[in-house]
Amino acid sequence: MDADVLRITGLSRRFGRVLANDDISLGVRPGEVVGLLGHNGAGKTTLVSQVVGLLKPDTGEIRVGGVDAVRDPAAGRRHAALQPQAQTPIDGLTPRAAIEIAGRLRGLSARDSRAAATDLAEELDLGPWLDRRALPEGGGLSGGIRRLTGFAMAVAAPTPLLILDEPTNDIDASRRRLLWDAVRRRGDRGSGVLLVTHNVAEAERIVDELVVLDRGRTVAQGSPARLRGTQDSDLRLELQLPPQGEDPSAREPGLPVRRRVRTGRRTLLVVGAEDADGVVAWAASQHAEGRIEAFSLAPATLEDAYLALTAPSGPAADVLAEDVPLPEESRDA
Repeated sequence: MDADVLRITGLSRRFGRVLANDDISLGVRPGEVVGLLGHNGAGKTTLVSQVVGLLKPDTGEIRVGGVDAVRDPAAGRRHAALQPQAQTPIDGLTPRAAIEIAGRLRGLSARDSRAAATDLAEELDLGPWLDRRALPEGGGLSGGIRRLTGFAMAVAAPTPLLILDEPTNDIDASRRRLLWDAVRRRGDRGSGVLLVTHNVAEAERIVDELVVLDRGRTVAQGSPARLRGTQDSDLRLELQLPPQGEDPSAREPGLPVRRRVRTGRRTLLVVGAEDADGVVAWAASQHAEGRIEAFSLAPATLEDAYLALTAPSGPAADVLAEDVPLPEESRDA
């Protein structure tokens, strides 16, 4: 019996000349929330489609709950629940009815399905919309309420593996927090969760393990602390550059910078707390001279490392990364 509820080994999938997934290996254990991070087009949804049997890999193995999900995708799906990236089609239904139907399809009794709908409405603050009917062309319910309903349908009945593909799309900030807390609770109750997202800052607070995809390949894997690659006392100095402006930090080799990432008109500098006074004074002087429009100082985050790990290469790249530690994988493939 596999210890993991999901184990992917050496997975590759090609669309014509495009290698969407390139030799990907990862695992999700019971009770663990694994974040799958990457820009749009990194290969995240392609990977999910293979896990649930909508696509067949060119090479590699997928085991869901110990079942060979490539050879028998229907058996694999019985161990998993999916909230897809696209909106769940619920036109003609109320959120209550949709959640109850999902619960019944997952084997719950009518009584337990009704209870699940009521409990999830309270957990996700869906009460005012619970009995409002979804209408065609987005009528009746907002995109955020439809997205929350899709999440509730996926979690209505417990499953060994829960796959969430961009679950917070269209959801307002207050309910996003409720949803992240709900995801974490599912992991704490024993489900393995594969969370697909590009929201690095919010995902960091609930995941146990992270896998970063870039152009179809795994570029980093490990805990959030390991991927940050910084000390807890490190700080992030963000510079806002003027239009067409140069990055003044690139011309200051003496700056005590541990990591530098430029993206668009932003430059993110990771510095030690002991050097904060000096670099803030330098940034203030640059602002006074008009070389930067603004600057701010805050604790270093996973986003800094993520931007560096997925930095494009070559002369046309608009992201510059320096001294970026590439962490070792935290588990065997």
